[in-house]
Amino acid sequence: MEESRFAKRMQGMKGNAIRELLSVSQQPGMISFAGGLPSAETFDKETVAEIASEVLIQDGDKILQYGSTEGYAPLREELIKYLQKDGFNISHENLLITSGAQQGIDLVAKAIVNPGDVVVVESPSYLAALQIFKTYEAKLVVVPSDENGMVVEELENVIKKHNPKIVYSVPTFQNPSSVTMPLNRRKELCKLLDKNEVVFIEDNPYGDLRYSGEDQPKIYNLDKSNQTLYLGTFSKIISPGLRVGFAVGEKDLITKMRIGKQGTDVQTTTLAQAIIAEYFKRNILDEHIESIKDLYRKKRDYFLKKMDEFFPKEVKWNYPEGGLFVWAELPEEYDTKKLFEIAISKKVAFVPGQSFFVNDKKNCLRLNFSNATFEEMDQGIESLGKAIKEMIK
Repeated sequence: MEESRFAKRMQGMKGNAIRELLSVSQQPGMISFAGGLPSAETFDKETVAEIASEVLIQDGDKILQYGSTEGYAPLREELIKYLQKDGFNISHENLLITSGAQQGIDLVAKAIVNPGDVVVVESPSYLAALQIFKTYEAKLVVVPSDENGMVVEELENVIKKHNPKIVYSVPTFQNPSSVTMPLNRRKELCKLLDKNEVVFIEDNPYGDLRYSGEDQPKIYNLDKSNQTLYLGTFSKIISPGLRVGFAVGEKDLITKMRIGKQGTDVQTTTLAQAIIAEYFKRNILDEHIESIKDLYRKKRDYFLKKMDEFFPKEVKWNYPEGGLFVWAELPEEYDTKKLFEIAISKKVAFVPGQSFFVNDKKNCLRLNFSNATFEEMDQGIESLGKAIKEMIK
């Protein structure tokens, strides 16, 4: 089919680079540090199976029927109580259950972005968010990031110049860089929101996965302007396959997002919502999260140890306090897409960093430490280190 026959918003659009890489990383014998995959060791299959059977026996007629777009009532009740304990000022009108947090990004873009509207993103930024905003024909404007996340002083200048509809950020264990915005910068951001009319999307898929350092308050809870849309998910702490996330925000925005969801998928899968509701009811979610954190802390530390052992001194990387990724940089003259080709020949995969930037930056790579086994880290990091040395020799 000729490209010109597609809608203008889809012409020239490419698939999600990470999704495309998954087919490569699943080749026999391939060790993958590519996808942002939780470890299968964290999937509590027995508990999920038991809960699924129990809720279907007890309430199967309702669970297997169409449900409400805003979400399964028992999950909404439990989630509101849980969030209120975390400082959220929230009622039912502020909450929408979504099919993963990523759907929340799509729904808010659908609700408020017209072609040509400005959306501000950090650099680097979450790849799927960039893809969503491009689909709605937004004009992407970049604010630089440093070791403390989005640079708020630069954001202020961008807002004055471009009057954006949305500012999008992953302020805690950012994907791909894993950096976290500290409290002083979060407060500066909220002062900026007080002075400007703009929706700030606080995307927080990794916030529960902290292994060291101090917790930071949610921007949603600090923002007195009521312009922050908070996105959460159960993908990283229970299961990505269940596809359950949630959005918390100003009631009129949540209403528009709910209407948009009606035309997208009608509702998030009720059985998946019922399973997660039981995690709350049984008071097992926090214990489950702690067990995941213990495993990932060990994996992070081992991964970094192996990088120290096998990567050449020319490579620089950060020390993530949480999340699922290590962000590394080669000297500027090197292209990690070329490195990827060498690495694949050595049966190890990663994500070249170029896809996370609106403006080209070719020397970065994102490494996922959560999914690989310790044995795979031994072999894979040594092989990747050899690939880097081969390229920069």
